[in-house]
Amino acid sequence: MADPRDPTSKPMRATRRTAMGLLLGAPLLGACSGVQQTLTNQFGQQPPPDGAQPQPQTQAVGNGSVKVGLVLPLSAPGNAGVAATSMKNAAEMALAEFNNPDIQLLIKDDTGNPQGAQFATQQALDEGAEIILGPLFAQSVPAAASLTRARGISMIAFSTDSSVAGRGVYLLSFLPESDVNRIIGYASSVGKRSYAALLPENAYGGVVEAAFKQIVSSKGGRIAAFEKYGADRAGAARTIAQALTGADALLLADDGDSLASVADALTAAGADLRRLQLLGTGLWDNPRVFATPALQGGLYAAPDPSGFRNFSGRYRTRYGQDPVRTATLAYDAVALVAALARTLGGKRFSGEVLTNPSGFAGIDGLFRFRADGTNERGLAVMKVATGGAQAVAGSPKSFGA
Repeated sequence: MADPRDPTSKPMRATRRTAMGLLLGAPLLGACSGVQQTLTNQFGQQPPPDGAQPQPQTQAVGNGSVKVGLVLPLSAPGNAGVAATSMKNAAEMALAEFNNPDIQLLIKDDTGNPQGAQFATQQALDEGAEIILGPLFAQSVPAAASLTRARGISMIAFSTDSSVAGRGVYLLSFLPESDVNRIIGYASSVGKRSYAALLPENAYGGVVEAAFKQIVSSKGGRIAAFEKYGADRAGAARTIAQALTGADALLLADDGDSLASVADALTAAGADLRRLQLLGTGLWDNPRVFATPALQGGLYAAPDPSGFRNFSGRYRTRYGQDPVRTATLAYDAVALVAALARTLGGKRFSGEVLTNPSGFAGIDGLFRFRADGTNERGLAVMKVATGGAQAVAGSPKSFGA
């Protein structure tokens, strides 16, 4: 997988509009905000199962002529299996809400490991799948992709590790790069030119660092200070606090409790956070952040919350419980292939179709696949306030050229 957003986060309620239509010549799916963390770590590298291997699950849903494989870790232990079940439910809900889709969904359990993903993908392909949705975990994607590439079949995977994208593998996940590009782009548009960043020394922090340095340079800005931290947040906070006088914006990218600790460490080190515009990623969409005084007024990039509220209400009505945050990925993937199957011919799942520059609209707003397999999302800019997030800039209605 996945998403650095918490699969067990609690959503809200809603109403429904048409699941599909056409947007700028591309399928419209439906319309997020997201509390986050991980299933097991930032890029979903799952732990080995404990004890006996679970029995793989398989199921076919729908009776359409277009067969679509959905590969998820349904029997994996812990949060991974919980998330996978919620995503399976969301996929079935997308089929139910789409008007007479010509789709049969071949749901396969990869048991949460690369070998299982390869076996599940092989099963789906042998049963006639024209496209594979999933897997969820980064390390399972290459194993499954070795089979889809050999047959010239596209895969839409749910990992947030962009290193597994490309050559027919497209990621429909919340990529940190999109968050950084949106928030730095917005800050630049309101006059910020000198940036600092304090980031965690982990895989997520590494991705954010690369995106931060690239987008600041492309916007003609400068990096006044940069530090990373491990277990010792205080030391890194002291170092960067001394260099913040040359910055007018500070990027912080961590989850709720960690971010609050970082803010406290910066304050203790003498940093005047009120003088700076604090900037963040989608990991900021967390009640712990909203309750932290030092972070009030900070800005972060995230999908528009209304889509997830609406989706959550429908999901709760149907299943009697809240969806995991990543459930919308499965919904949008199934809705997308259903729309393509209806509107396009034999090339419906080709790279040319999937990389339509106009993009698609889903539960979480606009998205489009790049030729390298990564995605770009149309994100809103949200402001931290004690009562929750407030929209400062809405998500775009269309992608630029």
